[in-house]
Amino acid sequence: MMLRSLCLVTLGFSSFSLAQFTPPKADKIPHQTPIHGTVLQDDYFWLRQRENPKVIDLLKAERAYCDQFMSRTTERQNTLYEEMLDRLQQTDESAPYREGKFVYYNKTEEGKPYRIYCRKPYPDGKEQVIFDANKAAKGHRNFRVGTIDISPDSSIAAIAIDTDGEEKYTIILRDLRVDADLPDKLEGLSGDIAWGADGRSIFYTTLDEAHRPDKVYRHLVLTDRAKDALVYHEQDEAFFVSVELSRSQKFILINSSSKDTSEWRYLNARLAANNTTVIEPRRKGHEYSVDHHENRFLILTNDGAPNFRLVEAPIDAPGMESWREMLPGRSDVLLESVEAFKSYLAVVYRQNGLPRVSIRTYAGMSRDIPTSEPSYAIAPYVNPDYNVKHFLYTYTSPITPSSVYEIDMDSGDTKLLKQQPVIGFEPELYTVELVQVPSADGQLVPLTITHRKDLVRNGNAPALLSGYAAYGFSAMPAFSSADISLLDRGFVLAEAHCRGGSDKGRSWYEDGKLMRKKNTFNDFIACAEYLIANQYTSPEHLAARGGSAGGLLMGAVATMRPDLFEVIVAEVPFVDVINTMLDRTLPLTVTEYDEWGNPEKDAAAFQYIRSYSPYDNTVPAKYPNMLLTGGLNDPRVSYWEPAKWAQKLRENNTGSNEILFKVELDAGHAGHADRYAALRDEAFVQAFILDRLRVPEPEPKDKKEKEKQRKRRKQS
Repeated sequence: MMLRSLCLVTLGFSSFSLAQFTPPKADKIPHQTPIHGTVLQDDYFWLRQRENPKVIDLLKAERAYCDQFMSRTTERQNTLYEEMLDRLQQTDESAPYREGKFVYYNKTEEGKPYRIYCRKPYPDGKEQVIFDANKAAKGHRNFRVGTIDISPDSSIAAIAIDTDGEEKYTIILRDLRVDADLPDKLEGLSGDIAWGADGRSIFYTTLDEAHRPDKVYRHLVLTDRAKDALVYHEQDEAFFVSVELSRSQKFILINSSSKDTSEWRYLNARLAANNTTVIEPRRKGHEYSVDHHENRFLILTNDGAPNFRLVEAPIDAPGMESWREMLPGRSDVLLESVEAFKSYLAVVYRQNGLPRVSIRTYAGMSRDIPTSEPSYAIAPYVNPDYNVKHFLYTYTSPITPSSVYEIDMDSGDTKLLKQQPVIGFEPELYTVELVQVPSADGQLVPLTITHRKDLVRNGNAPALLSGYAAYGFSAMPAFSSADISLLDRGFVLAEAHCRGGSDKGRSWYEDGKLMRKKNTFNDFIACAEYLIANQYTSPEHLAARGGSAGGLLMGAVATMRPDLFEVIVAEVPFVDVINTMLDRTLPLTVTEYDEWGNPEKDAAAFQYIRSYSPYDNTVPAKYPNMLLTGGLNDPRVSYWEPAKWAQKLRENNTGSNEILFKVELDAGHAGHADRYAALRDEAFVQAFILDRLRVPEPEPKDKKEKEKQRKRRKQS
């Protein structure tokens, strides 16, 4: 009934009829922006008016049209969902980690959409539920736990929750000694939490009008928030501020950082005073991070080393003039992070395009954690205690489920603590390879390719190429149990390690940002052409997928090479780049100047961004089948970017391929945290890809399986 009522209303767009089955069409209201000697014309600029009922009606009509079109795939969506659910061990526990006198973990229970956070006394004891997100989520259409931080004396849990996807968190404090919430409720925060060493003071960050974390406050438990002390105010609009307690629990560390500059300050975590000391004053282009070890700070810095080097500095004189080098910078090794423990140091680095973790003594002995697959992801797990000899890390690959290992930092012995259970998964049926693809300028781009071993490379296999490549975030080839549904339908799954990430060092990032951003798009196109030239697939069988800044990548390749892809999925896509970067009032805009450029002040940056911004480069062409997604409460990529782009794509599409916009009116950038809803969303996307690539459903292997599928579809 709701769909029918939408079809009869014309508020800001032409009437949408289920009988005609035509997409909603927004009114065109001329809007001009004169800048740098030119005039930007944007007829859909008015869709930014979030409070305008016509805008909400249009979004509802877009969702109705999308759902109606995708009703053709309902049976396939149900089949995919059931497959994904069948692989999921619904009642499960995470790998535990020790902090103080307790071991902490979270668990899931069958039929419950959210995690339950628990602990037990070490080594043996009765389970205590810290926070049951299922109970807390009741009455909320969208619910997400940001972080849970336990006080140093283990008595109070600080829990950050978001109930609408807007990423404005409320922090509640729970007294774990009596399992009761304290009256303190800190609202409208970034979600950043750090306990003082006394266990009674908590540091948090607030948001300014542009959704930027800008202030650090100290709150005393069981006191009025109005009395909270301001510890630090970051007034530069290009900088975000964050706060943390050092692993040693000796210092509160406050970080102010832009996209290419950082500044750290500290204060004694055991004293009530709010006076902070700067470690090294900021200067443009200098990035560094800080950890504490005994009587010194350990500092990872790019000063004199583009790929970073590790130095130490005395606590009472931490500035650069006192720095002493511990690990020199290398042109072939990117130092990504350092975790300091009392007797050991864990160094995360990247070499030859692959991540590695090294365990080192302070005397200089080192041991790399071994890896064996050609493409994978490895990273530290949760390691909160300072004086330990065991280090926990995670390992995964496209065919290895997420695994948590423990390594003895003395002996080097490793032990598997937990591997994600995947029911029915047989890893020996699949293979992963890492190839190097020549880009347009000759640079070799790593490309991770996954498929079944029985794949026949004749150009007829369906393929899905994904990418992100921004902000220096390297590709992380990780396992997804949902991907098995595609692999078992004959898909080739590929992930492009394009410039804009740090896969091959800091220069790989620098070569894919600002006035060299087009390298990212050219790299992705080269990877698509490699898959075609080497008969993994063909253009009519090729899909591409990316989200957020990866959605910009999707938009760019859609407008640059619409002939290369049959399907493109752009999730919460940053596609209206020029208009967003011209509006300083929007969240993130000012902080993003160092990533994309400032088109308002810099005419060259304006022209360059305008030359690739997908919204501005959508001209008459035969576009691929496209699925765009967005969230009304998204503070990172505003809903109107995909909303406007959907209108412009349809207006300029000279072919018959479908353009859908799936908008969530109760979600933000990250979509649904409800694990069952998230599976439904993934089944929806996969069904769109399969339908538009015309991939047939496989026949059940036997009659029992066929009957099982029939019953599932009937129940759904």
